[in-house]
Amino acid sequence: MHERRAQTIALGDGITAVDTEYARVNMDASHLIVDKGRAAFVDTGHNHAVPLLLDALRQADVDVADVDYVFLTHIHLDHAGGAGLLMQQLPKAQCVVHPRGAAHMIDPTKLIAGTEAVYGKDETRELYGEIQPIDAQRVVVADDRQWFELGEREMQALHTAGHALHHYSLFDPTSAGVFTGDSFGVSYRELDTDAGEFILPSSTPTHFDPVAAHLSVDRIMACDPKQLFLTHYSRVTDLQRLAHDMHASIDAYVEIATQCRDEDDRLDAIHSAMQQFLHGRARQHGFAGSDDDLQALLAGDIRLNAQGLVSWLARLDKEKQKSDQ
Repeated sequence: MHERRAQTIALGDGITAVDTEYARVNMDASHLIVDKGRAAFVDTGHNHAVPLLLDALRQADVDVADVDYVFLTHIHLDHAGGAGLLMQQLPKAQCVVHPRGAAHMIDPTKLIAGTEAVYGKDETRELYGEIQPIDAQRVVVADDRQWFELGEREMQALHTAGHALHHYSLFDPTSAGVFTGDSFGVSYRELDTDAGEFILPSSTPTHFDPVAAHLSVDRIMACDPKQLFLTHYSRVTDLQRLAHDMHASIDAYVEIATQCRDEDDRLDAIHSAMQQFLHGRARQHGFAGSDDDLQALLAGDIRLNAQGLVSWLARLDKEKQKSDQ
């Protein structure tokens, strides 16, 4: 496999953020954890990131045979697309997946089809490459509250729905941190200002559930963390304020969807309202770049969040139809 130099940030406590170079720099992080010579990755990015993850091991002077786990917070392909290919390079690793996601990592056919439904076939192939299956014997299901040993540290999987039904977060008492995947939203470093870190919920298709999303934020905060490690993008620390912002924005998303529910083109209406809301929040937070800069950073999230709210409304419509029958 072609060697590429990974951009890494040492975060202390044996944790390193590795830029997977998905879509752009500072967009998508895999986190490498090393403890007493044993190692694990949390999320992998796409197939194109695998050489970067292997280089991160070299930079840490860790052999591929010393990697015990590949933890996948959930199976969306920006988090898990490279897992199958990476596992081929890690002879002793087990892939830890939520019970609802395990079958899709063993046979990714439906996962690929679902991604193509969102992005289209060509963009899916360009973004993620050929998704590789993982041998069923190397897939471990992460039950809620299950503990995993890595070196001399223990980490606990906590099921955190709201963004996806197949999502867990990984509590790491050693660092007083939680690896949150997308359950605590996304926070791009380019949007940091003198007011601190900026955060927004991720309501991507097809499982967005605002009630569960609120509960997951609370569950993560119940760990009394000092820091959170987000896949998009890495460490945040002003947690009480960010948790408040997450709750307020989840409620705002619900309001946007509700106000647009009767529009002829729900997606267009929600997309417009979502853009106005997130751009406005970023400006209030002190972002001083141009509108084009802001759109470049948020366009993908605006599109996917709008699609997620449309999916949520469609589920509500189906539930109402059933109750009316």
